[in-house]
Amino acid sequence: MMKENKQLLVLTHLSQLLDFVSGIGGFVVPLILWLTKKDEVYDMDEHGKAILNFRISMFIYVLICIPLILLLGLGILGLIVLGFAYLIFPITNAIKASNNEPPVYPFSIKFIN
Repeated sequence: MMKENKQLLVLTHLSQLLDFVSGIGGFVVPLILWLTKKDEVYDMDEHGKAILNFRISMFIYVLICIPLILLLGLGILGLIVLGFAYLIFPITNAIKASNNEPPVYPFSIKFIN
């Protein structure tokens, strides 16, 4: 039976910010929460997939920015923009989760459907 747990959805989005503390926790924690709770918590599957698609997409964009650093420093600008995205989108989607709104992560590639 599915139960509603908005607090867990909010925490799942905010757990991405662990990257700023631990480096990798912002991917591992949402992944574990999604895998263990997707069949128990209402909307966890949708939110978890959105988070993981965002995280995988951002990782690819970072990989693209690294060689672009050599090209007039464009990669540095890209990394700055991605840094803001890493900070802003988890917070805005945590707010959306608390208001029962679907998650929106711009520029995400749908790897997990």
